[in-house]
Amino acid sequence: MGTSVINKGNFNSSRSGRWKQKEFVFLLTYAFVFYVIIVTRSLHLSRDHYKQLFGLRPGWLFPRRLNDISDAQWRNFRGNLLVLTLVFGIFTLLANLMRVFFNLRVRGMSIVWLLFSLAYLSYLHGACIVFVLSIATINFLLVKIFAQKKYFPLVAWGYNIFFLICNRVYEGYPFSIFGQQWAFLDQYRGSFRWHICFNFVVLRMISFGFDYHWTNQDSHFDNEKHYQRCHICKSGKSCYQVLQERSLHFDKFGFITYLCYLVYAPLYIAGPILSFNAFASQLDIPQNTNSVRNVTLYGFRWILSLLLMELMTHLFYYNAFANSGLWKNLSPMDVFIIGYGVLNFMWLKFLLIWRFFRFWSLINGVEAPENMPKCINNCHNLEGFWKNWHASFNKWLVRYMYIPLGGSRKKLLNVWVIFTFVAVWHDLEWKLLSWAWLTCLFFIPELVLKSAAKTFQVQGSFGECIFREFSAVAGAVTITCLMVANLVGFVIGPQGINWLLSSFLHKEGLPVLGGLLVTFYVGTKIMFHIDEAKQRSP
Repeated sequence: MGTSVINKGNFNSSRSGRWKQKEFVFLLTYAFVFYVIIVTRSLHLSRDHYKQLFGLRPGWLFPRRLNDISDAQWRNFRGNLLVLTLVFGIFTLLANLMRVFFNLRVRGMSIVWLLFSLAYLSYLHGACIVFVLSIATINFLLVKIFAQKKYFPLVAWGYNIFFLICNRVYEGYPFSIFGQQWAFLDQYRGSFRWHICFNFVVLRMISFGFDYHWTNQDSHFDNEKHYQRCHICKSGKSCYQVLQERSLHFDKFGFITYLCYLVYAPLYIAGPILSFNAFASQLDIPQNTNSVRNVTLYGFRWILSLLLMELMTHLFYYNAFANSGLWKNLSPMDVFIIGYGVLNFMWLKFLLIWRFFRFWSLINGVEAPENMPKCINNCHNLEGFWKNWHASFNKWLVRYMYIPLGGSRKKLLNVWVIFTFVAVWHDLEWKLLSWAWLTCLFFIPELVLKSAAKTFQVQGSFGECIFREFSAVAGAVTITCLMVANLVGFVIGPQGINWLLSSFLHKEGLPVLGGLLVTFYVGTKIMFHIDEAKQRSP
């Protein structure tokens, strides 16, 4: 009797495996055809409308081929890449030479990095460096005075949000508001607006304050459970998570180390964001979780990604279409292609920016979290998407907002607080608040469905099949919602929602909407196969 049950189970498992193999072949065939259509139509769109687009410049890839540099953030990074690489090389060479020759450790490396970083900030911000240092110094004093008080969170958050908003409202404060005798300093504001970079400094100031506030307090972090799951810690090294959660001695929270953390050159402009605990721990013992070989391969992969971006912006003018507003005159199919292309462009842009600075930091012995650990086309739920898009910011939000606000017990409430903060942190714009609140609305059904799935566990192969199909449909809807939220937040704004809905709920748009959902359903099923393959691998 027992043998027949086992054989039946093996037979069902074997049959399910064969069906999944056939399904996977069909899914890959569909995906191949989909991308052929997308690429072909994108080439036609770029060729037919390039004269009506803004932000195109003569390119180098092909004769008479224009390059889409309409995105200001990408244009600035790309244009300053040679200068940044030169600064990267000089900073790294001098810092490592001084570390070796003078056997520098915690305080010594803090001073070296601080001096080099302040020179870097002087070039970036000119006289405005005084604003950065003044706000940071007052924050340090507030932390030292109030850190042991119960109301410290109110002081820390109140002070930092106040300057986060004021910096934007007053556009970095002209020196003339302090008196006409200081107005001449407005001619020496550097090459980069300091209040834009200061958003990251705010996150670091909050991190320093709360890591100091939590010193010697009981941690929610389960060391034993973590060590059982983490292959890095099992090998005898300390992963980033352990460095972050491990409490430091009070003497590690000195002013020099604090300032060094705030203005550390490799991560100053764009991150990734790491906690004060993790940064200060690596001053003592430089990171050893990434070997020289792995760091070198990381840099090589970055170069390949840069070449991919150059190919993309020379062939497909997605961002120029979005900025020009021309997409409003196109068919629903073309609008979908441009929207999908813009999101992929944004993902690749941020991947290049964040990995450049992380690579710089790794070479100097400080590991920061990877911001884009997963491709945008391999995320089928909102929670997974935000864990893999600006992942270091997500880790920061979990540690300093999500858990203190009540964690999973109050998830439906605290996502509103967190995403509103994220929108304000990015900029004071209604379209960003619209993006944040739309994302929260889309989060609610996903959280409810996940809770229901845990409550009603499916049994048997038929039940698992039904659950898998239902999850794939939910994934297709979620990806569509993600596209809408991000297009509203970063491209069309809240005023474009009605136009978007009317275009796709119209007679011509409904078939496109149906095809879009089918395509995302197929994409979600491919993601399931990828996840299952990873689970099977040792």
